[in-house]
Amino acid sequence: MTAGTLAQPDLLPTDDVHRFAESFACLADPTRVRLLHAVATAPAGRTVGELTERLGISQSTCSHHVRKLAEIGFVHVDRQGPFSRVTVNEACIIGLPHMADVVMGALATRPRHPEDVPAEVTVRPLAYEDWPAVRRIYQEGLDTGIASFDTTVPPSTRLAAAWLPGHRWVAELDGNIVGWTAVARASLREQLRGVGETSVYVDRAFRGRGIGKALLFRQVTAADRAGLWTLQTSVFSVNRAGLSLHHQAGYRTVGVREKLARRGGLWHDCVLLERHAGNALT
Repeated sequence: MTAGTLAQPDLLPTDDVHRFAESFACLADPTRVRLLHAVATAPAGRTVGELTERLGISQSTCSHHVRKLAEIGFVHVDRQGPFSRVTVNEACIIGLPHMADVVMGALATRPRHPEDVPAEVTVRPLAYEDWPAVRRIYQEGLDTGIASFDTTVPPSTRLAAAWLPGHRWVAELDGNIVGWTAVARASLREQLRGVGETSVYVDRAFRGRGIGKALLFRQVTAADRAGLWTLQTSVFSVNRAGLSLHHQAGYRTVGVREKLARRGGLWHDCVLLERHAGNALT
């Protein structure tokens, strides 16, 4: 290869670039966006006449834009006697967000687990005598106001019943318990037995020292070995450190649940994150 033609592995394939550009260009016209919305929100689709009346445009203009949307594949057009019925291409309901995710890098390869885990931190299974420290650290996290909608720590017996055996870990540093992580069943349905709801808390005096990384390293690698195919968690949108920590462990942002609930009289948005073992492992 000559200079300037070396392959760039981080660039989108040329075919995808052109296909995505054509799709986005098709929606650059406001009338087409309105038209596509009108079709997508009608379960049985709409006729060209119905779209003409709904959008307040001429039939020729409507037919032109429908044809453009059909060429790209956003809609299907079926002739029904003297009428043309326009229905949404169901594949676009997933395909359009997928294209946006690809372009914005949301589907880029994620890490398998946190890197640069501090060697001086020991992560081991939670023992009976660790519960007082675990509950203390848990309460410290709740007191920040950005860790959970709860304000008090549940009894140890309730936590022990909820957390999966083999997925309860504490971090030790210099002989002190400085953090913990646990995985609970996300659902009692048998089909979802491999989906876990995760939590991680770090002693406030030891934050910023890689304790969370060490805990999530153990959390996700143990879950992968045990056959848990999905880990999920919900993090307050203002908890930037928590979001960053989970992204480093292979979690991805699924979406934002706006004004999910109040904490201390304030509404909070929560970011739903998940990690798939199949995506994280080679």
